[in-house]
Amino acid sequence: MEPLTVTVARGGVVEAVHRVHAVAVRDGEVVAAAGDPELVAYLRSSAKPIQALPLVEAYGDLTDAEVAIAAASHKAEPPQIEAVRTLLARAGATEDELENGEQEGRPPGRIHHNCSGKHAGMLAVCRASGWPLEGYRLPDHPLQRRIADDLGAVVLATAIDGCGVPTFATTLRDAAGLLVRTHPRIRAAMEARPELVGGEASTDTALMRALPGWIAKGGAEGLFCAAGPDGLGVALKCVDGNSRAHPPALAAFLGGLGLELPPQLARVPVLNSRGEEVGEIA
Repeated sequence: MEPLTVTVARGGVVEAVHRVHAVAVRDGEVVAAAGDPELVAYLRSSAKPIQALPLVEAYGDLTDAEVAIAAASHKAEPPQIEAVRTLLARAGATEDELENGEQEGRPPGRIHHNCSGKHAGMLAVCRASGWPLEGYRLPDHPLQRRIADDLGAVVLATAIDGCGVPTFATTLRDAAGLLVRTHPRIRAAMEARPELVGGEASTDTALMRALPGWIAKGGAEGLFCAAGPDGLGVALKCVDGNSRAHPPALAAFLGGLGLELPPQLARVPVLNSRGEEVGEIA
C-alpha cells in the first residue's frame, strides 16, 4: 500500500505535498499499514516515555506532573516550567546543571528547552542512584547505558539527539510497538496530564484528549508514536520530516481502524498573520 498523502492548499492550489508512512501493530504483528513498515527512523523524542522508566523506578512518590513532564516535549508554558522546577528540586539540582543547552526561539535559559523535563528527570535518577550528575547525557554514563538496555532489541543504530542525549533508530514497525510497553505509572501520568506532554496545539496532547486511554508522543523529523489501551500501537513518519502532516494523517489512518478523531485534526486550517483562514492541510 502507498504512503498517505497530505496536501497543503491555498486558494484551490496545492502548495505542498507530504508523504506519510504509517503502521499499526498488535502483539508485534502488523495489522494495518500505509507505506513501508520496515522504514528505519530515529525515535527522537518519541522515546521519552521509555527514557522516563528509570525515574519512576527510582521514586515511589512522584506526582503525575513530574512523570508527565519527564516524558514531554513542552512548549515552555507556565505549568510545564513549574513541573520542570519541581523535578529539579527533587534532584537537588539547578537549571545550570541541565545539559540540554538553550533552544532557538525560546526564552533564555536551559529550562525553556522543550526537553528540559526529560533532563531534569535524568538528574533526579542520578541523584537517587548515586551516579555522577555531570555528563549524565553521555552514551557511556550508567544512566544512558540503562536506557539503551530498556529499549533492547529494537535498536538498529544510535546517534546524538538535538538535546545532547543518545537517540536510537528502529523500524517503523518496532516504533509502533514502543509505547505499548510504557510503564503503567508513566502511562497513567500521561493520560492524567496530557497538557504537560505537549501543550496547546500539540498533536500528541490533542490525540490523548480525543481518545481516552491512549497515549501519544511526537518526535523530531516527522515521527509520531501512539498506543491504545487494548495493546494497539501506531507509528507514523512524514518522509520530509514536517510534523504539520501528522493531524490529518492520523485522522485518516486511525479512521481506517475505526477510531474517529475530531474534524479539527482531519482538516487543519492555514492561517495568515491576521488570523484569517487562507488554506488547509488535509
